[in-house]
Amino acid sequence: MSSADVRGEAPDGARVPAGGSALDPAIAARLKRDADGLVCAVVQSRAGEVLMVGWMDDEALHRTLTTGRGTYWSRSRREYWVKGGTSGHVQHVHEVRLDCDGDAVLVVVDQEGPACHTGTRTCFDSDVLLAADDR
Repeated sequence: MSSADVRGEAPDGARVPAGGSALDPAIAARLKRDADGLVCAVVQSRAGEVLMVGWMDDEALHRTLTTGRGTYWSRSRREYWVKGGTSGHVQHVHEVRLDCDGDAVLVVVDQEGPACHTGTRTCFDSDVLLAADDR
């Protein structure tokens, strides 16, 4: 493929066709994307613990569904990233659900190691704005 034929390059070197993703058209038709073509991905352990939030475009969702590894779009780096590709803290995807509005997906995973880049189990461990005891 020439550089004119690609939309981006994943950290693993895989190239994305400029014509779009290989995401099943029936799934793609149900997605309500933001202005950047993204949907919110809420990542949860199989035990029900919310681990993190990421962003997916059609290609990231396609890669997640076909590889069984959490794959996201980095809004800051403008590239795809596979969770655990650098850290080794891999997400083994067991289930992906579309919410009722089509603007978010729930990704249910087995998480190896911490989910957060700060080293904590979840990205929601540091700042508690309202605790159950506060009510």
